Amino acid sequence: MPPLTSWLVLPILVLLAAPATTPPARASPVASSFDGQREFDYFKLALQWPGTYCKRTRSCCPTNGCCRGSNSPAVFTIHGLWPDYNDGSWPSCCSGSSFDPKEISTLTNALEQYWPSLSCSKPSLCHGGKGTFWAHEWEKHGTCSYPVFRNEYDYFLTVLNVYFKYNITSVLNDAGYVPSNTEKYPLGGIISAIENAFHASPQIVCSKDSIEELYLCFYKNFQPRDCALGSDIKIDMVTSKKSCPKYVSLPESVSVGYNGLQSRVSDDVAL
Repeated sequence: MPPLTSWLVLPILVLLAAPATTPPARASPVASSFDGQREFDYFKLALQWPGTYCKRTRSCCPTNGCCRGSNSPAVFTIHGLWPDYNDGSWPSCCSGSSFDPKEISTLTNALEQYWPSLSCSKPSLCHGGKGTFWAHEWEKHGTCSYPVFRNEYDYFLTVLNVYFKYNITSVLNDAGYVPSNTEKYPLGGIISAIENAFHASPQIVCSKDSIEELYLCFYKNFQPRDCALGSDIKIDMVTSKKSCPKYVSLPESVSVGYNGLQSRVSDDVAL
């Protein structure tokens, strides 16, 4: 596979000059441990909507992206790139090196802006203890992406490039689906906008009627593919386990101060 680092070199270089969500636990059982795992089938790019996540913030810390006031993220941000199996399971905590922040030091500014943590809690690491959001994602998922990725730097850089190339926020904004504390949008319309842009069906996870996460799926060469196989009906793909209603919201981001109080929250936001 040709190197992916050439896709969007200029945006990355710009972002490095610019100014991190503890992930919720995935629902399905983990498929494997450190050694002897079978090779994964496809990638799932998990994105999170900060307007939904940050409304749950009750305390702040310097590493919480929800606590940046007017600089808090207002676009879909990265949760992770997850190797998955077609049967619905996935490998986890595979053989590989522990996270080393020095390996991605040149990407830190871009990661802080587009792959921020939206929580103050520290997730568990595969080799014991707790660590940063990025450390968790690399050790739990990135180490299982062999042979596509052989090191930490390539994993994080490629995730950034894929995120920019398949810009979900722009696709939805162009289709008229913009952040709002009052508007609700047809779920089918959101799915259709993504399918028209990328010729593949996503998966969507909701918290009540608010979009919380959105998944784009890719073959190992990073060409888009449907996130579900077989006889799944497209609308069922997003409503079967993590129920989304027929009309969903994209709540505006809230501004949270370091005293832990939300300073810009609309009362009519439906969660």
